[in-house]
Amino acid sequence: MSATPLLELRGIDKSFGPVQVLRDVAFAAYPGEVTALVGDNGAGKSTLVKCISGIYPTDAGQFVFDGRPVNIHSPRDAAALGIEVVYQDLALCDNLDIVQNMFLGREKRSGIVLDEPTMEQMAAETLAGLSVRTVKSLRQHVSSLSGGQRQTVAIAKAVLWNSRLVILDEPTAALGVAQTAQVLELVRRLADNGLAVVLISHNMNDVFAVSDRIAALYLGQMVAQVKTTDITHAQVVELITAGRSGGLGLTGESATNGNGAAPADSTTGGVS
Repeated sequence: MSATPLLELRGIDKSFGPVQVLRDVAFAAYPGEVTALVGDNGAGKSTLVKCISGIYPTDAGQFVFDGRPVNIHSPRDAAALGIEVVYQDLALCDNLDIVQNMFLGREKRSGIVLDEPTMEQMAAETLAGLSVRTVKSLRQHVSSLSGGQRQTVAIAKAVLWNSRLVILDEPTAALGVAQTAQVLELVRRLADNGLAVVLISHNMNDVFAVSDRIAALYLGQMVAQVKTTDITHAQVVELITAGRSGGLGLTGESATNGNGAAPADSTTGGVS
């Protein structure tokens, strides 16, 4: 495991009106590792990812990428650093083929026409580099692919652009057993290729199968980030549901706002 994180967040705060969704969040993602980001609905996982990807501005805190402070004001800034996000809806177009989806919005051109041979070659090399063998043709329409194959295309699209950090939002949701195994193998392969991978998942079996570290959010606070080998399934569930487990997580005082009231649930306002 690498001793130096590729991405480090320090003291991240984010509020929507009167609702504080993230409070003093610290988080790190390491190259060559899968960091699982877990938490109940409304814990702040999606908001944190949108702050990392430049969709939401933060109210306070610092981003450190590859050892140097950076500012991420937009998705373009995040992409320039090599940060790519695969959202749960995958953002694929059913009426386009695999190559067209992988280059959507970033098409290669030869003069005034699309450079189809180059794009097809790059797509093939990317899929081959990830040891993807389940796709029969790069010119298949995405509408003809299975759920697992769609997820594979979305992940390949993310790593096509010299990515260094890939964030995967519930990549195995709604997949069958065989397709889930296929996607988890791909997730592990990304880390083995040297990328930093952040996996958001509610499935503890998936988390323990592929992650090197687990980061637990509880009501907008990062209550623990530990090596997967140093924590049990039951402890992770306790961190997710109560914010503490034995010596891990919030203390009795920090679990309140200072007046005996629990922190406001970040589900208010439709964020999670």
